[in-house]
Amino acid sequence: MSANTNLIHNYKEAVELIRQVGILPLANLAPHHPSLAGVTEESAWHSDTDADPWRWRVQFPGDGVAAYGKFIKKKGVFISLEWVPIVRSVLGDTRSVKERYAAGEMSPEAKLLYGIIVEHPGIDTRLLRVKADMKSPDQKKAFDNALNELQGTMDIVISGVTERRNSAGEVNGWNSTSYETIDHWLENLGIETSMISVQDAKEQLYERLARSTTSEALTYFTKNMKLR
Repeated sequence: MSANTNLIHNYKEAVELIRQVGILPLANLAPHHPSLAGVTEESAWHSDTDADPWRWRVQFPGDGVAAYGKFIKKKGVFISLEWVPIVRSVLGDTRSVKERYAAGEMSPEAKLLYGIIVEHPGIDTRLLRVKADMKSPDQKKAFDNALNELQGTMDIVISGVTERRNSAGEVNGWNSTSYETIDHWLENLGIETSMISVQDAKEQLYERLARSTTSEALTYFTKNMKLR
């Protein structure tokens, strides 16, 4: 694949690009590999129009086009639905959250947040902090780290955003990110949630990336996703 990707101007073109490359970062991440920010006009962002990529980022998971979350190096990434089972098998773990926690491989905060998200699919960040009793400023880092931990293993995905409103019901301030488990997201799309062996997944992912991206990007993903 060429490192040069033409600019895209609408949602349909963005969907086609995600399906073509399989893994599309929100912002520049892998060398010589497209990102949503890199293939769209800067003036379109936050324009609150149909051509606004900032709106597309939550439309992709809502339409079942791609899973969205901080899956690689704590950076926002879209993973094409067709690629999700393979990437999840590479980044995730076949053991349950309870088993990983018992083995000392999951933080208490991540376990706590995961349990709340299971019970409240689509919960937004503000309410999640309240239910986890992690509202104080000195707990924000632990809260953010736990969310990143759960996204890095693809236990949860970003499902959308919730508008912040004041007491009069008017939109007031930045929107809040919402989360659900990846199992819940896949089940709503009618997709089986089974995983394949890690080694098979790594081989399949490497082969797909070799066909869909540049050699420089392939090297980057291979290193950061431990494909070789």
